[in-house]
Amino acid sequence: MTDLRTTVRATPTGPVLEIAGDLDFHSAPGAREVLLGLAPGPGRLLVVDLTGLTFCDSTGITLLLAARNHAVGHQAHIALAGVPAQVARIFDITGLSRVFASYPTAEDAVDRWAARTES
Repeated sequence: MTDLRTTVRATPTGPVLEIAGDLDFHSAPGAREVLLGLAPGPGRLLVVDLTGLTFCDSTGITLLLAARNHAVGHQAHIALAGVPAQVARIFDITGLSRVFASYPTAEDAVDRWAARTES
């Protein structure tokens, strides 16, 4: 079991929430608290960076859906970055890959969003 670590950083397009370690029943409440403390703002982008994610159970998937709802509630958008293969597979099977925009890195998500909003 790997302890969960969350880090938030600001970018020109909105916040990036980095989640590293095991996202499961025991750690999800702490990550949820951090998530709910974010206010991305209308038209902004919330990026959830999963590059350091080592494990994700159904509670973690539920947290990612809560992140989407949180962004939508703030009239913002959401993108996932660095989605591990095992999570991507679950998203493909469940159809969630059509719900979340996904990028290889958080920087890719930010750059694509910035280019989109500038044009």
